[in-house]
Amino acid sequence: METVGKFSVPLGHDESWKHEATCEVMQGNNSSTCTKESRAERIATLQTREEDANIQYVDILERGFTQYGCSHYRRRCRIRAPCCNKIFDCRHCHNEAMNSIDVEKMQRHDLPRHQVRKVICSLCNTEQDVRQVCINCGVCMGKYFCETCKLFDDDLSKNQYHCNGCGICRTGGRDNFFHCYKCGCCYSVMLKTYHPCVERAMHHDCPVCFEYLFESTNDITVLPCGHTIHVDCLKEMRDHLQFFCPLCSKSVCDMSKVWEKLDMEIAATPMPESYQNKMVWILCNDCGETSQVQFHIVAQKCLSCKSYNTRVTRGDHTTPTASAPE
Repeated sequence: METVGKFSVPLGHDESWKHEATCEVMQGNNSSTCTKESRAERIATLQTREEDANIQYVDILERGFTQYGCSHYRRRCRIRAPCCNKIFDCRHCHNEAMNSIDVEKMQRHDLPRHQVRKVICSLCNTEQDVRQVCINCGVCMGKYFCETCKLFDDDLSKNQYHCNGCGICRTGGRDNFFHCYKCGCCYSVMLKTYHPCVERAMHHDCPVCFEYLFESTNDITVLPCGHTIHVDCLKEMRDHLQFFCPLCSKSVCDMSKVWEKLDMEIAATPMPESYQNKMVWILCNDCGETSQVQFHIVAQKCLSCKSYNTRVTRGDHTTPTASAPE
């Protein structure tokens, strides 16, 4: 209990003290000796007490703000993992520790966020059921709190929000994202009018690093084909001159400038006479069309979309007019 004037204010900010003070003022108002000035003085006193109580309550809630937590979250509590009954700063800390090479393979496991039932206040070490305000010392254990995900975080700059469609909390602000129920994930509102839907697009591993994308804390992007990948993994692909989706082989960016350079390279590289009439069938990875084109050692161009992102599916049965050199 905290004392404000002559009234006791519970740490949980129970406002029963205010009712008690109001009754005192009302009793004074009913007194025959009460003047207008004394009534105003009593009301002003009540307002001052209320302001003082609010200030003290906020001070209690704010104790230890940003002073506790881990590399993943700034928070004023720890969690008890129900799977192994151990205490960790957060779910990610648990998963990192319990999946390290120091742990026996059969003992490695993850902690599903929704299974957390107990938290420990970082200020008073009181273990309690999941709740935002400590039942003992009254401190707020996380300014952002999601009871569904058992998530606490004092860093509101992440603009956290809970997505009912995903069933988990996301960052970036609710107004900046929408949930696509076919893809099964949240996308930027810039993609709302059009994006290629791929069923459960994010419910798989990154095709480069093999981390499960749906629960990844790293930035994710959507490729033009609709498949998803880590932003850093896509950058690494481009650094190694890989510009095609690892899953479907479609181009991941505008390749028109590259196709123009290939046009010039093919024009400057004539094929030997024995191959000038050689035809092959190709499949375009970008538009999916098949076509018969003249074979060239550099690349084959799709007749439909003019892309060079193609593959030879079969040759024709035309015999070269002369034997090819060894």
